[in-house]
Amino acid sequence: MKPTFASPRRQFWILLATVLGSSVAILDGTIVNLALPKIASDLHIHFASLQWIVDGYLLSLSALILLGGSLGDILGRKKVYLTGLVGFGISSVLCAMSPNAVFLISARVLQGLFGALLVPGALAIINTSFAPQARSKAIGQWTAWSSIAIVLAPLIGGSVLEVASWRWIFFINIPLIIGCFALAAPSIIDSKDSEPRHIDIAGAAFAGLGLAGLTYGLIEGPARHWSTIPLVLLCAGAALLAIFLAWEARTKDPMVKLSLFKSRNFVGSNLMTFAMYGALSGFTFSLMIYLQTRMHYSSIAAGFSIVPTSILLMTFSGKIGALAGRFGPRPFMTAGPLIAASGMGLLYFLQPGASYVLGVLPGILLFGIGMTLLVSPLTTTVMASVSDANSGIASGINNAVARAAGLIVIALLGFLGSAHAYTFAASFCAILAASGGVLSYFIIESRALARKLRTGKIQPIQTGK
Repeated sequence: MKPTFASPRRQFWILLATVLGSSVAILDGTIVNLALPKIASDLHIHFASLQWIVDGYLLSLSALILLGGSLGDILGRKKVYLTGLVGFGISSVLCAMSPNAVFLISARVLQGLFGALLVPGALAIINTSFAPQARSKAIGQWTAWSSIAIVLAPLIGGSVLEVASWRWIFFINIPLIIGCFALAAPSIIDSKDSEPRHIDIAGAAFAGLGLAGLTYGLIEGPARHWSTIPLVLLCAGAALLAIFLAWEARTKDPMVKLSLFKSRNFVGSNLMTFAMYGALSGFTFSLMIYLQTRMHYSSIAAGFSIVPTSILLMTFSGKIGALAGRFGPRPFMTAGPLIAASGMGLLYFLQPGASYVLGVLPGILLFGIGMTLLVSPLTTTVMASVSDANSGIASGINNAVARAAGLIVIALLGFLGSAHAYTFAASFCAILAASGGVLSYFIIESRALARKLRTGKIQPIQTGK
């Protein structure tokens, strides 16, 4: 049956609704990093608990985002998206009311669970609402508009933290969620996979338990001097992830269609996603703590310090997306990570007492230029590599890779002890980002994809049931 795409007027409201939904997750991630020093002071917690506050969210998000993507394909992308919005709002209120670290970490895990329904839905909805010829531009616009949240997040978060408790960083999610729901409910056309499918509960369990074991081992290993329990759980987590891949290869209706990885561009873009988003998550986590605890920046000053990156993303992502459609994504996906890596490498040498203009800004600008060159071409490459029927799964896989990368890299930051977390993060994340640029150069098929994006004749791989 020929797909029905939304009218141009309706497409505007769909884009706005998906931007608002994405903005909730962007605001949450950015502002929580900014609030970590105040949370640590108020709840009297150590570095490993701060890692868990971030990684508790990333754990359930990355483990279940694959399930969330396939649930959208099976049950209806609109229904799952709206459910994710409501659940994210409720769990945000629970985070704001947390009396201690254990409650907050638990609420963050719940928040990640609903985020797993919300996050993959945005791109899948765009992919099924816009005709192929318009998708590259729409994804570029989504990236650019979503970047407004990246600009506002540190400003809003820093301002809130200057005058109010850290608890208010979770309450500010609520008006965004209400506005998004009001737009999404009447405008988004519900769609789902035409072929009957089943929910892969076993696959989700293997993935979730595997990532949990891996995360516990990496965070608690250094904190517990690599005692027996963290080591056992680390090994068990790795084994369960291997079982997950074996299960997905054998089960009749997998959560992850491994046949998607027959596409060279899909493989390359996901390898790049792991490298770059792992570097991004790990470095921003450590930088926000370092600026406030060692450089003695206020919350709002720390927030303002990364605004140049946000402005670059907001201003140029749409233009870069269009250029990637014209010339192919490989040049941008190669140069971007290398430039971002040079920015992180420069910030490795940041010392207390250094001025913002000479000590912080040059590295931030290089990092921002690199991210701007990368983000839109990477997103477009992922979505152009699969069929419409697999858009939810593809978006889920890519988002899971991004979140799992952040989860693992943040968990690794205490490897040399909390006293060395910043220098370890700056050097490790710079190397990781640079490796992503090298991988893109050798893997991404630039000319063929550029031709498909220009003509709209995207011929994704064919997958079996």
